[in-house]
Amino acid sequence: MSCMSKRIFFCLFIVLFTMPIVGYAQRIKTVLEQETKSSADFYCGLDNFRNSYFIKNNVFVKQSGNQTWEYKNLPLGKITSVDIINPLQIVLFYEQFNTAIMLDNQLNEIRKIDFTEINNSLIISKIGLAGQNQFWIYNAVNQKLILFDYLKNTVKELPIPIEHEIKFYQTDFNTFYWIDEYNNWFSCDIFGKKTLLGNIPAFENIQIVDTEKLLFSVGTKLYYLNTKTQSVIEIEIVENSFGNFYYKDQILSIFTSQEIKNYKIKIP
Repeated sequence: MSCMSKRIFFCLFIVLFTMPIVGYAQRIKTVLEQETKSSADFYCGLDNFRNSYFIKNNVFVKQSGNQTWEYKNLPLGKITSVDIINPLQIVLFYEQFNTAIMLDNQLNEIRKIDFTEINNSLIISKIGLAGQNQFWIYNAVNQKLILFDYLKNTVKELPIPIEHEIKFYQTDFNTFYWIDEYNNWFSCDIFGKKTLLGNIPAFENIQIVDTEKLLFSVGTKLYYLNTKTQSVIEIEIVENSFGNFYYKDQILSIFTSQEIKNYKIKIP
């Protein structure tokens, strides 16, 4: 066993025996709903209308039944992140060129934002769609969290400290979530209120559901964590290996090297 594997195992061992045992005597059941063959490089998730999004050969793809749309902008380099929270305003970020692209529901380009042209002190490493015509952005230059109005090109710096390296982040219209290098889980709302939500187990992939719940994977195991009840419950899946997963509206998508499987699931 490698040093990294031992570390992950040890951290998970600690969590297993410090949270209620009842959570581990149970499993969250899943029911297979759909299987789709896929040769994608990365699965981005499902939107509210059950459309699938993925990246293949650095091309962003939307699939709805038998219909497929594509967007590619190879001169901007590699797609760094994708935000599909609003399927009418999809956000692609190209960190190499400090540029965000907004797409409509047919993947037509509706806005291009080069942050360097707007303000050369903005070097963005993390971005997500916020409410009221704004982006959440994390400025790597001064390690500050910012609300950026993309219609007015104005910057509102939020007065909160982010002391440690961000290991994972996720956004919605009202909240910027992040997990630091020590696995501390924080949130910040649009008014600049910072909240420590808890300390979480070691993980490989993770998705935040709300301020109390998240899903995370370690090896071939997938877990549900509730910080309020301090419980961890394994999710029942049959895949021996998978690339990543995505949860939305009681649908759990498991992405493997050959297919995407959608499971019906009800988390507590």
